[in-house]
Amino acid sequence: MNISNTHVAVIGGGCAGLSTAMALIEKGFQVTVFESSSQLGGRARTVLVENNSLMHLLDNGQHILLGAYRETLKLLQKVGVEEDKAFMRVPLQINLQTAPMKTIFSLKSANYLPSPLNILVGLIACKGISISELISAIKFMLHLRRIRFQITGDKVLEDYLLEQNQPIKLIEMLWEPLCLAALNTPIAFASTQIFLNVLKDSFSNDSLTTRKKNSDFLLPRSDLSKIIANPIAHYLQVNGADIKLNRRIRQLEIDGDGFSLTTRDGKAYFSHVVIAAPAARLDTLIESIPKLQNVYKQTQEYSYQPIYTIYLQYPPEFKLEKVMYGLSGTLGQWVFDRGQLCDQKGLLAVIISAIGKHQKLSQDDLALRIAKELHHVFPDMPKPLWHKVIAEKRATFSCLPNLARPTNKTLQPRLYLAGDYTYADYPATIEGAVRSGLACANLIAND
Repeated sequence: MNISNTHVAVIGGGCAGLSTAMALIEKGFQVTVFESSSQLGGRARTVLVENNSLMHLLDNGQHILLGAYRETLKLLQKVGVEEDKAFMRVPLQINLQTAPMKTIFSLKSANYLPSPLNILVGLIACKGISISELISAIKFMLHLRRIRFQITGDKVLEDYLLEQNQPIKLIEMLWEPLCLAALNTPIAFASTQIFLNVLKDSFSNDSLTTRKKNSDFLLPRSDLSKIIANPIAHYLQVNGADIKLNRRIRQLEIDGDGFSLTTRDGKAYFSHVVIAAPAARLDTLIESIPKLQNVYKQTQEYSYQPIYTIYLQYPPEFKLEKVMYGLSGTLGQWVFDRGQLCDQKGLLAVIISAIGKHQKLSQDDLALRIAKELHHVFPDMPKPLWHKVIAEKRATFSCLPNLARPTNKTLQPRLYLAGDYTYADYPATIEGAVRSGLACANLIAND
């Protein structure tokens, strides 16, 4: 390929689009990124919220990265993000709380040991389960290692766990919270194989992660725009990429061997196109591309899962004992102390993943319900000063068994798809989006 004659349009400035653009720039290609909104980052972005004439920066959702997200971490390292400053690295831990201040389940990996011993020792020291339940969990983990985390024929995760003799309590306390955190899909219809893929990456110990355990949680110490979107955008611009914000693609057309893109600025020609927009937006982008209509029909059958983040501001002197807790018997599932994470003193973020009855409540009623739940679990809490609910109603695709997912390379020459929905081995995660972008860049380089 003659790189000098190659100009790639990347449609979408989320993690998939940014990783695509960065990999292409590194390979010497000319790249233009089109983002329909005023901000890069997609779901991993920051929003500005006003309260009593004061402005607050809040993440669009409280994200958790894993130590296994090797491509994301490599990408951030390239653009100058120092991991120790950007993230709080916490060994895998689940602390399920119920009222009042009672820990009903506690698991923490032994981070001083290599995998899988760190998890096995963590299970042995686990609180809240019986000896028989402990033995069942250890047998299951050893079984997964033996089968290399691969099953014959995908199936619903809940059914698979029951087939493997996992006790109901263990499913509720361990596997269900992990499934919601990893797949954002209820265990009753989540994909077993995709869940096992995440477990495999999390519990492996390759040469790149001898010191840094794959199962660690990486909790952002700052807003996500500062950690992800802004550093990558700066890298792209310094290295010659063109980033166009507020540029919705009005029409994408085949034009000779390449494509014409129409925006409010008019029409421009590109030799290659990478569509890195969400699957739900494909309809308007590919309606004039006959060879992509099968992809359109495929993705239109997807169902989606919401993520609600309820921010509650307490007096600045208030803080939780730990930076994060799981919650049991409540609408809220996880609570994070952003005072300890981001120096936003007194600010808590409560996460509710997947579909549920919380969606029927108004935002004010939901915040009030969550505040009451927290006060019930942590009785010494004061009353919140203000709240903000951020609802991503189509945050992720439902990660179902045997879900048909398109490949990065399409039937239309020189047109590619990037996005977490195209990375078939993973659920809807930042890592899946990044890996899809890298795959597209490699395909174009070999075109």
